[in-house]
Amino acid sequence: MVVRDNFTFSELEQWLNERRVTEIECLVPDLTGVARGKILPREKFTEDRGMRLPEAIVAIGVTGEFPEQGPYYDVITPTDRDMHLQPDPATVRIVPWAVDPTAQVIHDCFDREGRLIPYAPRSVLRRICNLFDAEGWLPVVAPELEFYLIERSTDPNQPLKPPRGRSGRAETSRQAYSIDAVNEFDPLFEDIYDYCQQMELNVDTLIHEVGAGQMEINFFHDHPLQLADEVFFFKRTIRETALRHEMYATFMAKPMANEPGSAMHVHQSLIDKATGRNLFSNPDGSASQEFHWYIGGLQRYVPAAMALFAPYVNSYRRLARSTAAPINIQWGTDNRTVGIRSPVANPAARRIENRVIGADANPYVALAATLACGWLGIKNRIEPTPECKGDAYLGEYTLPRSLSEALSRLRSETDLHEVLGHEFITVYCEVKETEHEEFMKVISPWEREHLLLHV
Repeated sequence: MVVRDNFTFSELEQWLNERRVTEIECLVPDLTGVARGKILPREKFTEDRGMRLPEAIVAIGVTGEFPEQGPYYDVITPTDRDMHLQPDPATVRIVPWAVDPTAQVIHDCFDREGRLIPYAPRSVLRRICNLFDAEGWLPVVAPELEFYLIERSTDPNQPLKPPRGRSGRAETSRQAYSIDAVNEFDPLFEDIYDYCQQMELNVDTLIHEVGAGQMEINFFHDHPLQLADEVFFFKRTIRETALRHEMYATFMAKPMANEPGSAMHVHQSLIDKATGRNLFSNPDGSASQEFHWYIGGLQRYVPAAMALFAPYVNSYRRLARSTAAPINIQWGTDNRTVGIRSPVANPAARRIENRVIGADANPYVALAATLACGWLGIKNRIEPTPECKGDAYLGEYTLPRSLSEALSRLRSETDLHEVLGHEFITVYCEVKETEHEEFMKVISPWEREHLLLHV
């Protein structure tokens, strides 16, 4: 991986020259993680070094709708004024599937006074990282991202199916960790790894997960902002590659009724920048107070942050008992039934895994939220509950069961508002309420089947 810390504009121009780039995809991630922006000729990009977009562009729901009224417009001006987007040179990547030499660059959002737009997802993650930086701490994360390969389907009323592999057959049983099942899609994964290499993405292990056609890719540990950028790029890459192989790739939390859901498990730890020591371990190798306080913060605040980890109505279908997804926020060592897991590791690698986050979560928002929960735990010295050493599925549900409940909890948790920013929480909740209202207008097949003639 090429390290691009403090990558300058002159180095960016040299990078573009070396690759004879003629077009630039100027990208900004919105609240859903969708890539918004413009495609500029190289000369225009070099001349302007930025672009303008309406400030609401990063605050759109997944349906493309905006709230019609309410607190949303206390943050975003009703006159729909511009925000000023500036490229982050460190994010430049080639677009390996483009016909002409094309680069993609992620932009940060500023207002006319040069301040970061507080509700832009990348701004929120920067805000949280700055809190740790002020303490002399470096947060380190490593996401594990699950997704499904599915057969192409243009009818949203039809259930999804696993795709056919090289054998011409689709999976009909669960093939967890099967090498042969992965090899069924060798041409696809060869292209994925080739694209990731060209884009200098820091991907690690590929495995077949439990579900039919369900895969997982692991990322090497790194700084949260860099990892969020890489997940953002990776999702684009997987979708594009799958289309080129006549299938879809989806990061829906629960795309198929009888298969497990997809998660984005996030491993996290803290490094003392002055000493290089893992703050989760004492000098004698034992778990530190910060380790336990961080877990306490996750236990205290994750239920209130669920709308950030499980952002859609579909997300809550994944969180079911005995389905490799947590139903509560118990913690344990090497225990995959809990919401907060501590993997077995040496003291220097001691870390905490948040298993609550769905694959459908915006990576910037999800990383910001999980770090915020841990931050509050340390600052407030929140002690965790006793370690769960058995099956956490035997316990009660303590996580929200719906988007509506999750939004209600998020609105009432003022500690998270202070850390993540009042403007962000206001805009996010209003956008999600609009999405939920759209969903409630849809009548499902289950309702027609069971209620039409029986009630």
